[in-house]
Amino acid sequence: MKKLTLKTAILLVGAAVLVPFMASAAEPTTGQKPCELDLTIKVQMKYLLALPKDYDQKESWPLLLFLHGAGERGDNLDLVKMHGPPKLIEAGKDFPFIVVSPQCPTGNRGWQAHELSALLDEITDKYKVDKDRIFVTGLSMGGYGTWSLAAFSPDRFAALVPICGGGDPNTVRRFAHVPVWVFHGAKDTAVPLERSEQMVEALKKVEANVKFTVYPEAGHDSWTEAYNNPELYEWLLQQKRAAK
Repeated sequence: MKKLTLKTAILLVGAAVLVPFMASAAEPTTGQKPCELDLTIKVQMKYLLALPKDYDQKESWPLLLFLHGAGERGDNLDLVKMHGPPKLIEAGKDFPFIVVSPQCPTGNRGWQAHELSALLDEITDKYKVDKDRIFVTGLSMGGYGTWSLAAFSPDRFAALVPICGGGDPNTVRRFAHVPVWVFHGAKDTAVPLERSEQMVEALKKVEANVKFTVYPEAGHDSWTEAYNNPELYEWLLQQKRAAK
């Protein structure tokens, strides 16, 4: 795997929208007419990027987006290497994916789905990404972010791996076509096991393709065992975005 590199993206988030505009008395028309209001804002996001060692030898590669937990927010990207795929890459592991690991700014209460979607737009434009094999995973706050991003952009992903997170069960119909593998520790006191159970049960009700692994002796740190499991990456490589 090519070494983790530090990147900063300036993202344009938002879009122009049509809003009502009241015509003035001097204008020949009456009532309301639509006008365009540009709500686009610039967002700066730092991230780590790792390319497969044979990156130049293939036309496209799967993309794995990793979302860290609350303790790694800030502007020091070394914090992002504390857990998950970035930690494994730093230790020498070679993944058959392009791995993108952004850092959530300190001021953010959590991951913002519209910002992450803009980051994915930039990455897919700049690098050789197989758009039918984009995966998202995250731990704790990043687990919540995984569920949220899937609900925001349900047709983008080939698979989801939320770890010790939670979400809104009412949103699962949006991404019921996306395979999901959920992990949680039975003794988690930071994010109770019920948070994942609620999402899994909701997915089962809509007959989604969902796997659920509970580590009976694990507390909040269920991610170390999950990310050290080679079967996880084998499973990811078997997934492909469902045809629209």
